[in-house]
Formats: sequence, C-alpha cells, structure tokens
Amino acid sequence: MGAALARARVARGDTVVIIGQDARKAAAVHGAVFLRADLSLVRENRRVVAELADRFPEIDALVLCARYFRATRRETAEGVESTFALEYLSRFLLSHGLPGARVVVNVSGPGVPAGRVHWEDPMLRRGYDGVAAQLQAGRANDLLGVAYAARRGRDGARYVLVNPGAVATAFRGEYDAATAAHVARLKRDGLPVDEGVRPVAARVDAPPAEPLSAFVRDRRIGVEGPSFDPEAAERLYALTERLLRGV
Repeated sequence: MGAALARARVARGDTVVIIGQDARKAAAVHGAVFLRADLSLVRENRRVVAELADRFPEIDALVLCARYFRATRRETAEGVESTFALEYLSRFLLSHGLPGARVVVNVSGPGVPAGRVHWEDPMLRRGYDGVAAQLQAGRANDLLGVAYAARRGRDGARYVLVNPGAVATAFRGEYDAATAAHVARLKRDGLPVDEGVRPVAARVDAPPAEPLSAFVRDRRIGVEGPSFDPEAAERLYALTERLLRGV
C-alpha cells in the first residue's frame, strides 16, 4: 500500500521519500527518494528522523504502514519484541520525532475491539501468539494517536488512524498453517491495492480538522471508549519512554 501511494504522489509531482529495506521495490517507484532503514530498530528510527529533519525541513504528510507478521516470537538486536518494535515503537519515534508534519496518517486497526496492551508483559515473553502481537500493536497505535494529539494538537497537527479493511497486499511475514490459510483468503478476496489505498490517500489530502480522528475505510468512527482511553494513552506513553531509555 505504501508503494501504491508513493507511485500516485510522484505521478502528480510530489516529493516522496520511501523508508524501508528493499531497494529494488523502492526503485520501481521512479522519482522517489529512498532511505534504507530497518524500522524495527530504535537506533535506525532515530537516524531516519535526524536525516529527514536535515534534508526535508518541511514535511506535509507522514504515512506509517510498515508491518511484518511473525508466528514465532523474535527479539530485535536491541532486545525488543519485533512486532512491538516495528509496528508500534517505530511509529511512536517517527510521529513524535517529526512534529512538523502537517498530518500523520497511521495505517493500523482502529475500530477493532479485540486488541489490548499487555501491561505486565508488553514484550509477550509469556505465551507469545502472533495474532495477539498484532492486536496489541493495533491498540497501542490507537493510544499513540491519543497521546500525540494531546501534545501536538494545539499546534495544528492532525493525527489520523485508518483501518483500510481487507486489502490484497503481499502480507509479508512468517506464518503458521492456520494463519497462512487466513492470509490466502484475504489475498483472494481482498480489495485490489490501488482501491485499498484510496481512503489513506484521501486522509493525506483532506485530514479532518480535529487533532485526532479515526476511520474504517471511508467511514469515520468515534475516538472514545477503551481503545482511545486518555489514561491508558498516558500510561503507554510513560511505559514507552522508559523502554526507549533502556535501548
């Protein structure tokens, strides 16, 4: 989805920066700038933030959509559970590290009530499950939006959470048999990528006026209830700061 969005923006004349590890995939988006980085590593996110701030002092939009499914628990070289590192910590660091972005669009899972933060074991050392790791990252991103809006909203920043629904992407990951079968159905029945990315592009072009908003495709949903609890958002912000100090 990120590649599809990048192609469309380059085609209309925007300056686009792609951040990732696959130079060949980025090269297919002719005219885009490529920054190679492993976004599962805190140090790499910090380097990217510094380089973007130096080379592109004005950023109109930051779109966050990196993900990778792991059926088996893995820690990064920095000792962080990999799903939490890539799908939450990276988005935290990029969001708060680039406060000048006019809008941050976080492609995650707002509107999914099943997720929860495992407060006593956020690294999922006990009883790891790949789906649980994904759901925790989704809930953490909801709370990230709340904390970001509380800190940056008065400055005019806009944070938009978008659940694009079932889209037939590559679904990169390492799957167990049951999850692989589910992914195969999504690839078969999901929306084409160019259609699936449309609500993301719409929020880049026309973010709501409020500091925080959330969408399931084009349908706007409320930002109240457990998924967006301000106390939980502040608790997660404090937990994240402690974790980052230890990396």
